[in-house]
Amino acid sequence: MSSKLSELGISQEDYCVFGLATCFIRDEGEIKEIKVIEPIPSAALEALFKEIPTSYQLAIATTIGQVIREDAIQKPSEFPADSQFCDDFVDRTLAATRTYKSKPSAQEYIKLGTSKGDFNYSLERKRVLNSVHKVSDDDNVKQHSHTHKIL
Repeated sequence: MSSKLSELGISQEDYCVFGLATCFIRDEGEIKEIKVIEPIPSAALEALFKEIPTSYQLAIATTIGQVIREDAIQKPSEFPADSQFCDDFVDRTLAATRTYKSKPSAQEYIKLGTSKGDFNYSLERKRVLNSVHKVSDDDNVKQHSHTHKIL
């Protein structure tokens, strides 16, 4: 893992923010709530501080070395035991870390080693992770008969 980090110009001491999001999965017609740990890129963190509604309950700022060890992912103690890591967690963490390296001023929102939990938390728009949109003929846009004619 450390060789992959150094190839990307990232060290174990680099800053990253990890959020606890309330998401949902569709399972046999039912929707079940789950808690997901995912890295938050700098632009998304800035949006959270503009009080947009979000599914994030909590965000912590730490070094990636505290979360990603040689061959394992370590769950921060601030997150509940029943929370799970998002898909592609390591790759997404590396990408999010690069956003803080390119915009160090974003690190001022949540100081290293601290957390924030007073976001505009809302589940009005549910994040369904395994939702599949099936395209049908009903999705086609009806156009006026003169749309493609030269008048």
